[in-house]
Amino acid sequence: MCGIVGYVGPRPVADVLLDGLERLEYRGYDSAGLALGRSGALGVFKTDGRLRDLREMVDASGANVGAGHTRWATHGRPSILNAHPHLDCHGQVAVVHNGIIENYVQLREELTDQGHRFLSETDTEVIPHLVEEYYQGDLPEAVARALQDVQGSLAIVVLHAEHPDMLVVARRDSPLIIGLGQGENYVASDIPALLPYTRDVHVMENGEMAVLTQEGVKLTDWSGREIKMNPYRVNWDPAQAEKEGYEHFMLKEIHEQPRAIEDTLKGKIKGSQVVFDSLDLPVDRFNKIVILGCGTAWHAGLMGRKYIEALAKIPVEVDIASEFRYRDPMVDEGTLTIVISQSGETADTLGAMREAQRRGSRILAITNVVGSTVSREADDVIYTRAGPEIAVASTKAYMTQLVCLLLLALYLAQRRGAVDEGAAAEVLDALRGLPDQVREALKTNGKVEDLAQRLQKEQHVFFIGRGLDYPLAMEAALKLKEVSYIHAQPYPAGEMKHGTLALVVEGLPIVAIATQSALREKMLNNIKEVKARGADVVVIAPEGDDLDEVGEAVHIPRTMDLLMPLLSAVPCQLLAYHTARIKGCDVDKPRNLAKSVTVE
Repeated sequence: MCGIVGYVGPRPVADVLLDGLERLEYRGYDSAGLALGRSGALGVFKTDGRLRDLREMVDASGANVGAGHTRWATHGRPSILNAHPHLDCHGQVAVVHNGIIENYVQLREELTDQGHRFLSETDTEVIPHLVEEYYQGDLPEAVARALQDVQGSLAIVVLHAEHPDMLVVARRDSPLIIGLGQGENYVASDIPALLPYTRDVHVMENGEMAVLTQEGVKLTDWSGREIKMNPYRVNWDPAQAEKEGYEHFMLKEIHEQPRAIEDTLKGKIKGSQVVFDSLDLPVDRFNKIVILGCGTAWHAGLMGRKYIEALAKIPVEVDIASEFRYRDPMVDEGTLTIVISQSGETADTLGAMREAQRRGSRILAITNVVGSTVSREADDVIYTRAGPEIAVASTKAYMTQLVCLLLLALYLAQRRGAVDEGAAAEVLDALRGLPDQVREALKTNGKVEDLAQRLQKEQHVFFIGRGLDYPLAMEAALKLKEVSYIHAQPYPAGEMKHGTLALVVEGLPIVAIATQSALREKMLNNIKEVKARGADVVVIAPEGDDLDEVGEAVHIPRTMDLLMPLLSAVPCQLLAYHTARIKGCDVDKPRNLAKSVTVE
């Protein structure tokens, strides 16, 4: 899950690369490096710090081609030696790589026996040595031959000192996108890096390789057979990928949620019906639904299960994607598998999806990125339309995933005749009003910031909820852990007395999410149980719900129970953000984490 940028053209190469890497720094930031092609030589600059450190050391004179990389470590600790680009023995070949070379130990031993010298601990370093071994004047041919030896996932950009006007790029399982310009061309691991320069892109497929020069792009498979490109035009506003005056991307993206919901709803509601123009599901064929995701997407799936079972009356299983294919899953032609991934490139989710496909299941993807691997390999796609999400901690993508899952649940229910028109109209009316209610929920910011001042000194926090509030408690705890590094634990409130109550001591902070009207009294009893043991309780509840007897309250707008978790997500996100900010944490780039987890 590293950031890659490559460029060939007349612009100042280092400026293009560093600008692109800055836009991709959310993908990895353990170290960074550039390789710049000059006539007969390569200039390589690396740091084990951030991009600002790299900017100060780069000498870009005479270069018109180059590649850059920000790293998220998988093989080898963060260091200058392990930073990309990696070189061959003679410094003629430079490679940046995203992915994992599964047979690198074997390749390294074979290359060492042939006299090659390795300097790093990384799996990537075998690639430039393989290219060196096969190079006889034709760089694309040498890269193609090297690729035949390599097992595992990869997105690579290759430079050679003897070809100062050429980049060779290839992709298998890790994302790589070609940007098309006039007299210049680009490559990157994600679209935001390209937006200031071009909107015309080709999303590379598995097994594709390309040669980029100023004159054009030649696309082939790994055997050299030429392939026709299928470029498309990106309609994102480049300003969407900038902070627009907010201190952090995470805060900006929290505040973008009303607009993201509006964009996600567009065209999907016609009168009292949910309409997906691109969807034609054989609804009566499915006797079971399986939802797959990782992290926040898994939490969204848990909420989706409750929506689908409540409205469409279809049994649903929710699996962590990284575990799914290792348990001999029971899916077949009668199963609809829903995969959820913001980036559409999550390696564990892709692996789980392919296992479900192999067993005959139909695949429906919910993703934010048009042209991503998940969107291309799935049978059907619903796009969240959240726009680019830069902060590692997902906020607006999660919110729009929930909107899509609720719309899907209603879509399935209407086609199965499982919901009457009045009930459907009530849900749709509530969805139409959701953006304005989220704007109101954002007004809890001041109250939540005061709570964060108290929370930032704590080491442990519990989040509790019942019904639909419990999956949100899981997501709220994850957000706090991700960005503030405070140990946060979610619990179903009714389970506290079955063991966990032993952990409740005087002053323990507990955030109780209490928005479900049918469970209100039971939830109040659970709050009183922890309050009686000395817990410091904060309750998130609908406006008008007087909860002074059990704790300090954060009130959010009231809507139907199905949608309450979307509104209560807002103060939970703000609490994580402000706690991390007050503690001085790197909010947008938490330690050890990256935005797109493109390795297993």
